[in-house]
Amino acid sequence: MKYKSTRGGIEGISFKDAVMMGLAEDGGLLVPENIPAADIDYLRSCACKSYEKLAFEIFKLFADDIEDDTLWNIVKKSYTNFDSREVVPVVHKDGIYVAELFHGPTYAFKDIALQFLGNLFEYILKERSEKMNILGATSGDTGSAAIYGVKGKDNINIFILHPSGKVSPVQELQMTTVKSENVFNIAVKGSFDDCQAIVKQLFSDLEFKSKHNLGAVNSINWARILAQIVYYFYIYFQTNDKQQNDDENLRFVVPTGNFGNILAGYYARRMGLPIDKLVLATNENNILHRLIDHGDYSIKDVVETYSPSMDIQLSSNLERYLYYLYEENSDILDKKMKELSEARKINFTEEEVNKIRSVFLSHETSNDETIRTIRNFHINTGYILDPHTACGVNAANNMMSNDNCIYVCLATAHPAKFPEAVYKAIGEYPEKPKGISELNNLEKQSYVLNNNTDEVKSFVKNILEEGDKNAGR
Repeated sequence: MKYKSTRGGIEGISFKDAVMMGLAEDGGLLVPENIPAADIDYLRSCACKSYEKLAFEIFKLFADDIEDDTLWNIVKKSYTNFDSREVVPVVHKDGIYVAELFHGPTYAFKDIALQFLGNLFEYILKERSEKMNILGATSGDTGSAAIYGVKGKDNINIFILHPSGKVSPVQELQMTTVKSENVFNIAVKGSFDDCQAIVKQLFSDLEFKSKHNLGAVNSINWARILAQIVYYFYIYFQTNDKQQNDDENLRFVVPTGNFGNILAGYYARRMGLPIDKLVLATNENNILHRLIDHGDYSIKDVVETYSPSMDIQLSSNLERYLYYLYEENSDILDKKMKELSEARKINFTEEEVNKIRSVFLSHETSNDETIRTIRNFHINTGYILDPHTACGVNAANNMMSNDNCIYVCLATAHPAKFPEAVYKAIGEYPEKPKGISELNNLEKQSYVLNNNTDEVKSFVKNILEEGDKNAGR
């Protein structure tokens, strides 16, 4: 298995090199040169044994430059810190399957990929006797999950940018209370899109990237997407067994802002998983809904909502899907990405929109609808949704009455990460797991910087140069 860039300037690189490169050096995103067909029956038998076994078998299809014993040890290590032996339990509530992706150390779906990526980085760096400085942006959950994935690990520093004052209090505490010499939290005076743009600009500065060995943990890193492919298969097998039939009318409902979570489902579908449609659930930052609904992919101002992890306008992982939409034609894609950069929009033909709709459906949920969905679902089932998952459940509720499909909603975060929204909906706070309840007793530390690429660049440079001086003493 080799990897190539969506922009056409990189090809024929190994999985390990793709992981370490993060963003392709031509500015594109790395994708596999071919998408392997899955043996559904064999993978079903693996899923019956454990989530880890299924993950191992899927990873082998994409990471054939890592020996099996080593890969298995990485996988086992990656899922030991989850509070459910299933890793991803699936519950059935009010006619909808809810797949709980939040049982990792930071109580968000990002843990599933970032625990794996952190251990993968550690293995590759040790093998190559190299060091890495991770640079990432977060709208809330990626930052804490990435920090928990690499804190205290040898040969790694991590710099995480988050929009100052625009993540939930729990998300901020999870990031800023980690006391580790290799962790640096940066609060940027701007939006998540601003943070993401700064990260992309620094990665595009090839001299700076090379000199400081920058690595990526955002979903621009292919290993993130790979790890997320696994749970689509696992959830499918769980619901399929409960239905005891062929669920070719099964639809996954995916709350997403950066398009990475739902893109993993697209790859699973391309591998042969019999998914009917992928339903994209958004909040009022509805650029992805507008794209699927009527072909409008134009960037507007970010609106603050109760589901801040989806308060995004520029979805970086969409580029990977567009690469396939344009039949893997890098020249067309490159023109479209330049159009986005210059005009802040991409134009799509009616034929292209129809092609998108053959795979994706979408639904937008307002702030008021989010609260109402949390309230009604709790009244009907006693189950508490976080506001992101509520966007997905609302989408499913609006579609279920019109078809006979089975809906699985991905629950992306524990409700205790968003207590104020939950309280507004049901009049009580969700019970806090131990890992969250202990956060208020810890001291916070972060660095507040302006929304300026050069300022962030100087900060990273100074920290690393100071570290090199201290190491040389």
